[in-house]
Amino acid sequence: MLKLIVATRNRGKLAEIRSILADLPYSILEMGEVEFYNEVEETGDTFLENSLIKAKTIARLTGYFTIADDSGLEVAFLGGKPGVHSARYAGPQSTDEENYEKLLRELTGVPREKRRAAFRCVMVLAAPSGRWVASVGSCHGEIASQPRGNYGFGYDPVFFVPDFNRTMAEIPPEEKNRISHRARALAKMKTLIDDFIKEER
Repeated sequence: MLKLIVATRNRGKLAEIRSILADLPYSILEMGEVEFYNEVEETGDTFLENSLIKAKTIARLTGYFTIADDSGLEVAFLGGKPGVHSARYAGPQSTDEENYEKLLRELTGVPREKRRAAFRCVMVLAAPSGRWVASVGSCHGEIASQPRGNYGFGYDPVFFVPDFNRTMAEIPPEEKNRISHRARALAKMKTLIDDFIKEER
């Protein structure tokens, strides 16, 4: 069975990707399973640039097809922040809770109609040859006034989805995996994977 590496050390993200790609005839591996322990520095200014850096670097060094994504939260009132800095918004080693608490402080007193936000995801599949293909997904909502829910990770507890009348962290994984930004990017990627790999083999 062909092996695909997922370029993340985030357990929640890995589980989400594995679940969505579970019906594909590929073995979905984490980096440790191919003994890749190096850190790939994300120096890009956009989600696409960071995804390409991770996917192409790991594919080249390991010899395996590699899936990488860069994703984050964009809040209109804050000019698109935290954006590519979402994972380290409150500092280099910040926790999910520290990041969304900083966001909530910055939105203190901001009315609901100005709290519009979107999760964005750019997914890249790279081959050891250097070729790559990308897909994009997004999920629109608004920032809640306080965290709610125990599912998910990252900013999920403060990302309110009006269509569900719940935060993303209140939506069970099987539902989230149909509507999340990553799910939508992966759904598009699933339509591209087979042809891309066949062209490389």
